[in-house]
Amino acid sequence: MPLLPHSTGHHSNDSTDAGDSRRGLRQHTALTGAATALAVLAVGTPVAYATLGNGSVTASQSAPSGVAARGKAYIETRLFFGTERPDGGPDVTDQQFLAFVDEEVTPRFPRGLTIQDGRGQWRDSHGVIERERSYELILLYPATEARLRDQQIERIRNAYENAYAQDSVARLEERTTADF
Repeated sequence: MPLLPHSTGHHSNDSTDAGDSRRGLRQHTALTGAATALAVLAVGTPVAYATLGNGSVTASQSAPSGVAARGKAYIETRLFFGTERPDGGPDVTDQQFLAFVDEEVTPRFPRGLTIQDGRGQWRDSHGVIERERSYELILLYPATEARLRDQQIERIRNAYENAYAQDSVARLEERTTADF
């Protein structure tokens, strides 16, 4: 239910009063919208950043004042796998994708991973918007292993592109802290 401006209990059919009331409601709605947007931005602001250098995190990077720093420097890599084949072949099935993970990903990341089902879209080389079922693979590893893991992740991407005739496997990386 929308919040209304404070009422004095006086009711009038005077158009000036109605105009003032509508103007007050618009101002209140605008202020409420602005406050909500600021709250969303404040909550969505990252509170922890990691460095790739020596693995240490400074207090100003790790948490707001008064909050103890937790965790160590990690890299989170997300890979996005499409399931439709540009060559017109059948879509990659759940069984095929899980077999791919067992053969190509698990041996390189035996400590764990996360797979999420998704729906994605992208513009192909002909300018057509393509929509398809997809998978998001999330890998988390110590920042000190970044060089080694980079090579392994590129092998995974290339293997999927070659096995299923894909144009690409998208890769997204973020520095973070993690505590287990």
